[in-house]
Amino acid sequence: MKVVCVGGGPAGLYLAILLKRQDASHDVTVHERNPEGSTYGWGVTYWRGLLDKLHEHDPESARAVEEHSVRWTDGVARVGDVTTRHRGDEGFGIGRHRLLGLLAARARALDVRLEFRSELTRPPAGADLVVAADGVHSALRTRAAGHFGTRVTAGRNHYIWLGTTKVFDAFTFAFTETEHGWIWAYGYGYGAGHSTCVVECSPQTFTGLGLDRADEAERAALLEKLFADVLDGHPLIARPGAGWLTFRTLTNRTWHHGNLVLLGDAAHTTHYSIGAGTTLALEDAMCLAGTLRTHAGLPEALAAYEQRRRAELLSVQSAARYSAQWYENLPRYIRLPPHRMFALLGQRHSPLLPHVPPQLYYGLDKAAGQLEPLRRFKRWLGPRAARALHARSTARQG
Repeated sequence: MKVVCVGGGPAGLYLAILLKRQDASHDVTVHERNPEGSTYGWGVTYWRGLLDKLHEHDPESARAVEEHSVRWTDGVARVGDVTTRHRGDEGFGIGRHRLLGLLAARARALDVRLEFRSELTRPPAGADLVVAADGVHSALRTRAAGHFGTRVTAGRNHYIWLGTTKVFDAFTFAFTETEHGWIWAYGYGYGAGHSTCVVECSPQTFTGLGLDRADEAERAALLEKLFADVLDGHPLIARPGAGWLTFRTLTNRTWHHGNLVLLGDAAHTTHYSIGAGTTLALEDAMCLAGTLRTHAGLPEALAAYEQRRRAELLSVQSAARYSAQWYENLPRYIRLPPHRMFALLGQRHSPLLPHVPPQLYYGLDKAAGQLEPLRRFKRWLGPRAARALHARSTARQG
């Protein structure tokens, strides 16, 4: 089979690796519009579950990724001058540049052709399968946007991706109150000497602080002052041209059209606050490679891929929506005692939390943690409530 992957991010590279491992006779080419070694972003996060899947699908690249990752088990929340630390799940961080380099090296070792500075804006002739792994602004998807039924919903809050030389030893949340409202940061290490730091705030805080008018130097000085207690004197670093964004939740009515299929952010996006974007892209690649292996016909394989991934994404997309809403409604939770606020920060994915007074939810959740019948009821009720609320929201949008 002749396969062309458009986009040299984690999804496109990993799919190429898996296809060549399945059948070395596959002719696989990855086209990336940027020069080799250039990438946006800082570090990415993932969790033990993804690492286990990577070891299952390609042990060699999994060992390399694990070797070059940093890990943490604690979560830290700092609200003003009060800090709370909790033990959590094992998490990992790796530089995006490093991750792409490792996957590119593995792909080359398997005889995948990598074409950098090569931008394809239309499906190439002669390919059996064309994979649009070219991100949220996918040119291939945009050409057939009417068929795919692309829908983009903009979030309310403003955010910016930054780096810092402060190395966080835990996944860190820092909330700072200003006269114009709250502003907060998520920080996590991803390599020797560097961490990612995502800063977010409401539109009112954004304009009130003058961040909409500040140049790069003014922005850096203000943010470093606001988060001085967690940065410990370290600077915040911006990529050239990096600016403030609002998150774009992207969905598609269908993910394939003829021999063209969408992968990763070209097919779907989930809010950055759940730290799942890279994981979901890699899992897309695993699923597509699997259906191509188990289905003789391409239409059947692409349909099976879409059906399976849509089902698997339901709970993640629900969690992302509620996580984004939690931050958009931060004043509802921020005045709780710090340990309670942090507990509800961990529960922000719950579809029940927005509909129950925070103090009451905290008490019920604590009781559920101690009584097995309540834990079972919560596990039973949560997904059903999420599906019902999602169906109601979809009906209103339609």
